[in-house]
Amino acid sequence: MKLHELKSSKGSRKKRNRVGRGMSSGNGKTSGRGHKGQKARSGGNTRPGFEGGQMPLFQRLPKRGFTNVHRKEFAIVNLDALNRFEEGTEITPELLLEEGVVSKPKSGIKVLGKGNVEKKFTVKAHKFSASAKEAIEAAGGQTEVV
Repeated sequence: MKLHELKSSKGSRKKRNRVGRGMSSGNGKTSGRGHKGQKARSGGNTRPGFEGGQMPLFQRLPKRGFTNVHRKEFAIVNLDALNRFEEGTEITPELLLEEGVVSKPKSGIKVLGKGNVEKKFTVKAHKFSASAKEAIEAAGGQTEVV
């Protein structure tokens, strides 16, 4: 295909509908809004979820549980992600953020035991799973809670 052979696909270049441009346009006079009523007025429309005065669905449904505003969410790092570092490296949350292993630190970093450790590290994190701690120490490394 060459540049001069390019054609736009059917329907991709539809002209926009110009309302209120006379009767022959198909949308003259009331501009497609019908006669009178709330939706015919300027600025007249309802908020999302409004059901004409009937109790809205989201208010009719029962509410359950609660949201803990003090909940801490940890950025997760698996053991196999640590193998990219050289042996003897001190792996800190700052280093993980810098290297792109973790995109956002959130409330802290938790190391989980998926994968296996092939090198000896000193890992500093906010939390460790039992299997991760065991695997790091089995490889000759150390874990330190920050």
